[in-house]
Amino acid sequence: MKLISILVATATVTLASGMAFAGDGAKLFADKTCTACHGKDGKTPLMPDYPKIAGQNVKYIEKQMADIKSGVRANGNAAAMKGVMVLVSDEEIKDIAAYVAKLKP
Repeated sequence: MKLISILVATATVTLASGMAFAGDGAKLFADKTCTACHGKDGKTPLMPDYPKIAGQNVKYIEKQMADIKSGVRANGNAAAMKGVMVLVSDEEIKDIAAYVAKLKP
């Protein structure tokens, strides 16, 4: 019973803190500041040369984010994302990509 109480208390604190859970791509998209450059809908970018990413292929999104994070991709606007990508885990990349792929282009 004590273990269950601890687990429930931990879950309650986590929910109250607003932390994103694994698989919560929509919350991660906002929390990791993706919306600042790509728009809340993924298709209204801040600058004309920033990509519209809504509805893009999930594997393509994952690869671009991973390549920017690792430094493999350093062209175009990759430098703008490089600073943000250090805050995004590999699992979060998958969750964000899955969410973005489901957005209507």
